[in-house]
Order: sequence, then C-alpha cells, then structure tokens
Amino acid sequence: MAAHVLAARAPIAAPCAIRRAATSRASKSSCKTQTRLGGRGVISCASGPASAGAPTDAEVVRAPRPEYIPNKIDDPNYVRVFDTTLRDGEQSPGATLTSKEKLDIARNLAKLGVDIIEAGFPIASPDDLEAVRQIAKIVGNEPFPDGYVPVICGLSRANKKDIDASWEGVRHAMRPRIHTFIATSKIHMEDKLRKTPDEVVQIAVDAVVYARSLGCDDVEFSPEDAGRSDPEFLWRILTAVVEAGATTLNIPDTVGICLPQEFGTLIAGIKENVKGQYVISTHCQNDLGLSTANSLAGVANGARQVECTINGIGERAGNASLEEVVMAIWMRGMEKQFFGGFNAYTGVNPVYIYPSSKMVKDFSGMAVQPHKAIVGANAFAHESGIHQDGMLKNKKTYEIIAPETIGYFRGEDSVGVVMGKHSGRHALSSKLIQLGFPMEGDALNDMFTRFKLVAEQKTGGVDDDEIVALATSVAGAGEEIVSWRLDDVQVVCGTMGMPTATVKMTGPDAMTRVTSAVGSGPVDAAYKAVDELVRVKVELVEYSVTAVVEGIESLAQTRVSIRPNPPLSGGASMIKENAQTGTRGARMFTSTGADTDIVVSSTRAYVACLNRMIAYTMSAKQAADTEAAKQAEVAATAAEAAAAKA
Repeated sequence: MAAHVLAARAPIAAPCAIRRAATSRASKSSCKTQTRLGGRGVISCASGPASAGAPTDAEVVRAPRPEYIPNKIDDPNYVRVFDTTLRDGEQSPGATLTSKEKLDIARNLAKLGVDIIEAGFPIASPDDLEAVRQIAKIVGNEPFPDGYVPVICGLSRANKKDIDASWEGVRHAMRPRIHTFIATSKIHMEDKLRKTPDEVVQIAVDAVVYARSLGCDDVEFSPEDAGRSDPEFLWRILTAVVEAGATTLNIPDTVGICLPQEFGTLIAGIKENVKGQYVISTHCQNDLGLSTANSLAGVANGARQVECTINGIGERAGNASLEEVVMAIWMRGMEKQFFGGFNAYTGVNPVYIYPSSKMVKDFSGMAVQPHKAIVGANAFAHESGIHQDGMLKNKKTYEIIAPETIGYFRGEDSVGVVMGKHSGRHALSSKLIQLGFPMEGDALNDMFTRFKLVAEQKTGGVDDDEIVALATSVAGAGEEIVSWRLDDVQVVCGTMGMPTATVKMTGPDAMTRVTSAVGSGPVDAAYKAVDELVRVKVELVEYSVTAVVEGIESLAQTRVSIRPNPPLSGGASMIKENAQTGTRGARMFTSTGADTDIVVSSTRAYVACLNRMIAYTMSAKQAADTEAAKQAEVAATAAEAAAAKA
C-alpha cells in the first residue's frame, strides 16, 4: 500500500508533469514513462510527451481501492469518501439545482472517484425523488474499466414513508444505500422529538429493520447531533442498530460544536464500546471552522468514512470540504503518527477536484471565497516580493501542492496558447478542454460566437479567467430547456433623462419579441423590459458585479439570485424543506453572466436565472405528474385485486 501512496504523491516529489509543456517546447524529446497527475498519477507516453493542459480521462490512472463491502473495508488504511453535495450541499440558501445539473455533478463525482454519492432527500418532492432515481439509473450503473461504480445513497428520516421514498430512488443502482437518521442529544429528544430515550432507540431499530426488509443490504444510520449526545446513550443506540442490520454508523457533529480532540475521543469510544461489524463515518459541520480538523481527527481514531461536500457548501457555515480532507490525507496520509498508526489513503483522483469545484460553484451559484484552501482564487497566487523570489527559484518553496495536481491547469508552464480575435474554433475547443470545460456542437458554437465578440473588443487577448467566465455563464447552461434567449439589449441613460432599455428576446415558441421599459437605472430598466416579455413574477434577492481580471477592458461577471414573488406563490415545487429541521422556505435560483458590457452581463445573468426557474418548475411538474400516474396505477391495481377477491 505504501507504494500506492508514494505514487499518488509523486507529482510533488518529482514534478515531471508540471514541467512537461516547457520540456516539450524546449527539447521535443520523447519519454518512456511520465509521472502524471490524477489518482495515483502515472501514465505511459511511449510516443512523446503528453500535451499541455488537462489530461484526458483515458490518461488519468485511476486510484486503486479495495473491493466494496458494505459493512467492512478489507484494507485498514483505506478511507471511504461520502459526498453529500447533492443533498446537504443543496440545503444552502440559494443553492437550487435542476435535475440535469444534479446528474452532471454526479457524473463528475464519479470521475472524481468518491465512494458514495448521497444523491438527495427523495421524500422532499417528486422532483427530488426523480433526480435521485435518474442518478441511480445512470451514474449508479456506469462502472469504470477498473470495476469502480459509486454507491448511490438516499437520505430518509426514521419512518416508513421516508424510507420507502429513499429505496424507490436508489434501488435502481448497482450499489444502493439507504441513510436514515434520528436525533439523540438531550435537547433534540426533549424539545424537538418529544420522545424518551427508549422510544428513540426503538424508532431507530425499527427504521433499520424496515430498510433491510426492503432488500437493501447497505444501511447507514446517523444519530443526529451526536456531538452533543451522551456517549453512553450513543453506544447503546448504535449497538442496537448494528444488531438490527446497520452497516455504517455515521457520527455527525450536527451543530459544529466539537473540538478535534473531543471529536476524536468520541470516535475512539464508539470503536471500543460498540461491538459488531460496521464502518464508522464522520459528518462534521463547520460552525466553528473545525469541520476538516474534526474529520481528520475522526480518521485518526478509527473512522473509515468521511462525509463532505465540494467547496464545503451546506447548511449554515457549511460542511467538511471534500478537497481539504482529501488533499490533507493525500499529502500527509503516509505519516502514521497522525493517522492512528495507519497509512491513510482515499480513492479520489485529485486531478478532477478543480473542475468539480468550478461546476458546483457555477451550478449552485455559491461563490468560493478567494482564500479558500485548495480551490480558492488565491490558493496558488503569490504577491509578496519575498514569496515571488522564492517561487521563481523553486516553486516548492511556497507551494506544497502543485496546482496541476488538482486539475488547475493554467499559467505559462501549462497552457501556452494566447487566445485573441484571430483564434479559430479548434483553438477555442482545445483551450476549453485544457481549462476543464469541454464543449461541442451547439454549445461550442454559441461559446465561439460570444468569445469572438469579446476578443474583437480587447487589445491584449482574452485571459483564461475570462474564457472560464464566458464558459460558465452561457444563458441557460446546464438546462434541459432554454425557454428564453436574449438577442439584443440597448440602453439610454445619463443625467439628461430617464434610463430606458430596449430588449429583444426569442421565446420558447421561437417567436422574437421586442419591448422597452424605464427604470431607476440601466440595469433596472433592462430587467423590467425582460419581466414584461417573460411575465414571470420574481423578486431580485441578490445582485453583484465583479471584474474577472484587472484592467478597464476586463469582462464583467454578474451574479444574480431570484425567488418567486411572493416567496411562497410558486406552488409546492418552489418550496424547499430542510431534511433535519423540517423548516420550509422559498427556493432561490442563482446564475451568472459575463460580458465586457455591464448591462449586457447583468441581463444575461437575469435571463439565465429565469430560465433555471422555468426549467425547474417544468421538471417538477413533470415529475409530480409521473408520480401521480404511478400512484393511480398502483391504486387501480389494488382495487382490481380487491374486487376479484370479493
């Protein structure tokens, strides 16, 4: 196993791949083997050096992992990664994802190599159930050449209705899992559940028994708010659910109150006092900024599954960040003194971390803070003169991780093509692949048209960051249906009159419409003109504009969030329920737009937001109609059977 971990860290120790573009330009020589970035990071290149930029999927040597067995891991060094971006992450205010976006993220998570994908909370709505079912049918049935296929998991409260919905969603996967939970802290049992400890134990046991009775042999149980629960009561309820058939015991620090040593002691106590065959898991919230530290403390004390999300998104202050936990283990896992005497490793392929982070950021609308570890904009930036001097002499003086290791392929050593107004479609396609945003067909055509419009207005070429901004802000990107398309927008404003905007749009019926509106400013006028054409009542919740790069010619990137107006007027599909608290609120939809013109950028973002909301509404209605038809069919069959029996 030590050899595998050494191979994973080879890009840092011997960064041949990091310098491959410069080497290729300087010598044009071939090599027999080349250290490559990704899972365990090795690739053969008998015909010459690999091309600059992001590797193709075929070039990435995927990380090894032991055979999947629900209630045990044959290799004591291996740590499973349980990603809950699509469930807990989507509980973030404003983070509403469409079914197609969830599917795209799930596919990226599979490429990333997470062991378990918690695809959603199926009981929440027919659309959530359909999204989980779709992920189970597609991503859960697409094994990779090495035999890996992710476990698809659905969350449920400890009752039959929730468990039935969860099983209906995940049962189509090759490896389905039901995750059920009930609170175990004194404050939760007394004030929220109004149950005695004995009643809570019985509910938990009944839930696990029922889940197993459906044919699910992979059942995870979580004692909610375990961080504030009495340890002896935890041992009691966990022992009971293991005897009932639970295969994974997830220990959540639900309110993020624990300190690392405290949480590690909690995990060690469970390992020592709960008998049986099971895997211990951690789920740490970030309310005190300790979610990553607590997760690693759990691993050091015997946990062999870590629950986390891309970019750390989630309820309140968020969850343990997948990229932080994974890269901490990737960098320091061989040092046994930090991991309970084991060489910890995961099955994650780091080269897909940055593209996954970008996808989640752009689909969810949840911005990543610039100084965010691993994936923040400043994570590999150096402005101090002393630091710059060190970097020029040896990059390892101030970078413990090569950016290419996580799929951040930019800079002079990796992407050498300068994009400008003379660049062609093929060059743009190659650049997009290098930056982790492959496009083809109509999507590439639309991107190329927008790129040329921007390139013709800039004198120094189009920066990589600006290309990424364009790629991630195409109106309606990621949607099954683009209802409205912005064709043109023209504004008149200043001190001499009322700001006026004229907007030309193509609707879902392919008809072109033009209207004008007056507002308090040019953006307000443009939004009112769009509202007049689209005729969907929404409330603007958030609006912000930032420059993508430095300089007066920079692209402007606009971020917009909307919700139905009034907030709860959009029907059941527009109401979002929190899995833990049961609280309900209006869904918010977020999108971005990019252009050299701030008004155009703002209008693109607004139209993209409206398209997301319309697409989600249509998808939810279709899912509800499908579910209603299934229920009617079941009822009719039951009625026929009863009539025949009578």
